[in-house]
Amino acid sequence: MSVFSVNEVIEMAVQIEKNGFAFYHEATKRKDLDAKALEFLTYLRDQELDHEKTFLNLRDDQDMEILELSPDWELVAEYLKTIVDGRIFNNEHSAIQMAANAKDLNNIIDNAITFEKDTLLYFHAIADNISNPKTKTTLRRIINEEVSHVLKLNDFKKRMA
Repeated sequence: MSVFSVNEVIEMAVQIEKNGFAFYHEATKRKDLDAKALEFLTYLRDQELDHEKTFLNLRDDQDMEILELSPDWELVAEYLKTIVDGRIFNNEHSAIQMAANAKDLNNIIDNAITFEKDTLLYFHAIADNISNPKTKTTLRRIINEEVSHVLKLNDFKKRMA
């Protein structure tokens, strides 16, 4: 039994990317960053937008048709946003606050690693309840994209030390 459909999994991933974008975008506004740190955080911010587009493009014609035929999709999307907000960041505003209130670059990177790992844990947890092959494949693509951020953040942190 699938707990979530392809469209629902994609919607959750998109909401997480929006919160991640808010975090990285706010972090790029800090005045205490050197050029390399600013470049890296800008790259991560832009990757959140790229991931959002990538995830939206995982929908095929049949998925789009289901969305178009679902009169309550906006309500479902808002509900999924609430689920995600309660698991990763409380909401977009809390992501912004976390970046603004970080004491230094190391704290920003630690928060980002935690955010990305929490995202992975969340998607792995819902993967256990998904049996539909198409939804599983979509979820695997999302997880792989998120793993790349954790690896890049860990690499950047090692180079900082």
